[in-house]
Amino acid sequence: MTQDKSVLIVSDRPDRVRLLARAITTIVPCRSVLGDQSVPAILPVVAVIDLDPRDGVAAAWVVRLLALHVPCLVLTNAPAHVPDKANPALRVTAADTPRPTILSLLFSLIDAGQKLRTRHARETAALEGKAHRACSVVAALFHAAQTDRPVSSEEADAGTDVILEAVSEGGIRAWLDVIGRYDELLYQHSLSVAGFAAAFGFHLKIPRADRKRLAKAALLHDIGKSKIPLSILNKPGALTSNEMAIMRTHAASGADMLARQEGFDASMLDVVRHHHEMLDGSGYPAGLSGDAIPDLVRLVTICDIHSALTERRAYRKPLPHAEAHAIMLGMTGKLDMPLLRAFQPIVRQSSHGDALV
Repeated sequence: MTQDKSVLIVSDRPDRVRLLARAITTIVPCRSVLGDQSVPAILPVVAVIDLDPRDGVAAAWVVRLLALHVPCLVLTNAPAHVPDKANPALRVTAADTPRPTILSLLFSLIDAGQKLRTRHARETAALEGKAHRACSVVAALFHAAQTDRPVSSEEADAGTDVILEAVSEGGIRAWLDVIGRYDELLYQHSLSVAGFAAAFGFHLKIPRADRKRLAKAALLHDIGKSKIPLSILNKPGALTSNEMAIMRTHAASGADMLARQEGFDASMLDVVRHHHEMLDGSGYPAGLSGDAIPDLVRLVTICDIHSALTERRAYRKPLPHAEAHAIMLGMTGKLDMPLLRAFQPIVRQSSHGDALV
């Protein structure tokens, strides 16, 4: 999306739009949209949200615009329903605030927005650097596995540290935005699952050593796909039964590969081998069920399925995060439901880019 220097008014009340626009356009250009419309492709420099926040539409606009780094001024007599009020790019004032005060607030937001965008540009550049380093590590690990060379545990550690740092500093949404630009879907998936695992570990407040083990296991969970023919990995349609049988060898072959080397403990090998097991015994490769599936495996399985559903594929578009989570909530008996419900805050953090699109 691009940005111009206009102010956007989001309102369902034409009379108020005319009054606000008349005051604003004496200083800066102004345009307006209704509350049920989408965010314009050309973003404004600041937005005025003049909607009743109690129906959720105003909140959705605020969440979406702030995620796009557009400062918002919300005019409302129900401020309790406005999300993220601590955000420096957000101001909330009464609906009957005098227009000179509204103009003053708008100008302060324009200034604040410029500072935030400058800071965001610096943070994005730093995050892109971390993502590039992590992607280089994943590429090296998969290339080593593909060519029957040792998969370096030290390299995997280095890549994991970068991901943990990036997700801690920028959050899962920013991480997904950056890695979503990569063309190599296999590497992107490994980075995505590791990012979700890192975010999940932070949310669960598990000790740092366990967070690193979780994220490292997630980063390596599909290493066995290095041995799967590209014609199967990148097939744009459904796999045949024979192709599916070949695809399903990746879990065991990846674990066997790492087991022949040093630096990968039993819990990590369990993740690589069993991340496609289901609690009802319907998964593979061993058909494990119930308590036979370790907690670390259950965590990565949730991250893996959510990531797969929300990534683009040659044969389908990515699902919105909330829709993917709803599908997974329907997998009762297969997934660990308490853990899946604990994953919901990560879904919300990832979903900011889904609103109103």
